[in-house]
Amino acid sequence: MKTAIVTDSNCGITVEQAAQLGIEIQPTPVLVNGEQFFEEEGFTQERFYESLTNPDTSVATSQPNPFDVAERWRRLLLTHDKILYMPLSSGLSQTALTIKKMAETEPEFIGKVYALDNHRVSITQKQTVFDALKMLEEGKSAEEIYNWLNDTAACSSIYIAVGTLKFLKKSGRLTPAVAAIGTLLKIKPVLQIQGSVLDKYAQVRKMSDAKKTMIAALRNDLDTRFKALREQGKMTIGVAHTQCKREAEEFAEELKAEFPDCELKFVDPLSLSVAVHIGPGALACGCTVKY
Repeated sequence: MKTAIVTDSNCGITVEQAAQLGIEIQPTPVLVNGEQFFEEEGFTQERFYESLTNPDTSVATSQPNPFDVAERWRRLLLTHDKILYMPLSSGLSQTALTIKKMAETEPEFIGKVYALDNHRVSITQKQTVFDALKMLEEGKSAEEIYNWLNDTAACSSIYIAVGTLKFLKKSGRLTPAVAAIGTLLKIKPVLQIQGSVLDKYAQVRKMSDAKKTMIAALRNDLDTRFKALREQGKMTIGVAHTQCKREAEEFAEELKAEFPDCELKFVDPLSLSVAVHIGPGALACGCTVKY
């Protein structure tokens, strides 16, 4: 049985890296003043942030067109028996549920396409891809991989320190009044993604305090919810950011010192689907199970 792996560009794997890994990337549509562009198809992170920070430009992300997804599946099924499709969490986009329904109800895809929703994004979604590749190397079937990834869906956590309230206000996640007060008081919110929505976790005044808060939150997760997996050597950590690579690399070194028993896997840019709400200058860390 030959199985194809398809993920979307929210995982942070580039088209070039995907080619080296032998997987495919479904690009995420980005709307700039209503005009559609595709991440990893000529629309770079740099161009995204240029548009996002332009006060006269409206930027949003969108779902991949189900027709385009289906066409990719049809092409892959000419050379593969099964497909594992691993998109962004349904808690952040309806894409996963839309595509999952298509895989489970369209006769041409039933039993051939396994569309996953294991509630991952960015560095945790990327880990999912590497887990699937490792299991394929061991001879696991598409169904076995799908089941394991579903069973471990709750075994991940992300914390994000936001550099500015401007984009949370712009996306409607903060009212103008709350954003104005927060800006005046120099508040930096720490957000969390516990497998689903982007939600409030804490608020601090300085990025140094935000980093301490995120480290403490990660430590709590690893000492409680994920204690057994950590003791088995099955928990990884990672860092993500929006246009602050140097700070992210420094933060990664801090995490390696704090959690020497957990493999640090990735230091990556955050998904555009998250970045559109938080803007540049954000720093994040997360932990996730590995196969």
